[in-house]
Amino acid sequence: IIMKKPSRDIMNAVARSVLMLYAYDDKADDTSVPNVVRQSLQLISELPLLAVYSYQAYRHFHVGGSLIIHEPDPKLSTAENILHLLRADGKYTSLEAEILDIALVLHAEHGGGNNSTFTNHVVTSSGTDTYSAVAASIASLKGPRHGGANLKVQQMFADLKKNVSDIKDDSQIEGYLKKVLKGEAFDGSGLIYGMGHAVYTISDPRELILKGFAEKLANEKGMQDEFLLHDTVERIAAELIMARRHVIKPVCANVDFYSGL
Repeated sequence: IIMKKPSRDIMNAVARSVLMLYAYDDKADDTSVPNVVRQSLQLISELPLLAVYSYQAYRHFHVGGSLIIHEPDPKLSTAENILHLLRADGKYTSLEAEILDIALVLHAEHGGGNNSTFTNHVVTSSGTDTYSAVAASIASLKGPRHGGANLKVQQMFADLKKNVSDIKDDSQIEGYLKKVLKGEAFDGSGLIYGMGHAVYTISDPRELILKGFAEKLANEKGMQDEFLLHDTVERIAAELIMARRHVIKPVCANVDFYSGL
């Protein structure tokens, strides 16, 4: 299904692929605990491949890039294999692999109350199969106010750089962010993506960890100005959001803010 009808959205492609796996499972509707554990472990091992191959198919059929398919290496970790499969030459730095591994753990750690996990609880309560429940969770995760938020962060920063002549000028950045909050800039939603959390206020511990590694990666890749821009937006946006909402409760960046970088 990945090759037959490549999607422009990887999450959509992965959800469709998960549903297709139902057809290859002789015990797809067996919801006994041993079978669901077997299905879940199998899906965990297959999801990185579905995501990477979906990206490669998208890049080839929709962007015009070369179609490069590598085999996974059982000696490598999940993060290392993802980078190995993604890159044409299969190469990556140890820091890149470490950061991706940490990012995967931090996103998986995010408790049972988030949107996609809640969706899974709701769908499984009907007694449906594992593949349908996981596909529904992925559909929820795709949303820009959930798992798709880091892509929105990337797009917002790209738009900022188009509309701000000097990214080291705090006043220009503040002016742009005020327009975003008023719905006059970027996507018109009035949201500064990557800022704020329903539970965390003083800080999102996942964001603090990723920020530290983002700085290391920026130094390795010569992207110090990009990191400093994120740091500046984080500081200014928190103050603007608090002022606009007329609250004294702190507003912090969330895990999506630096995962976009």
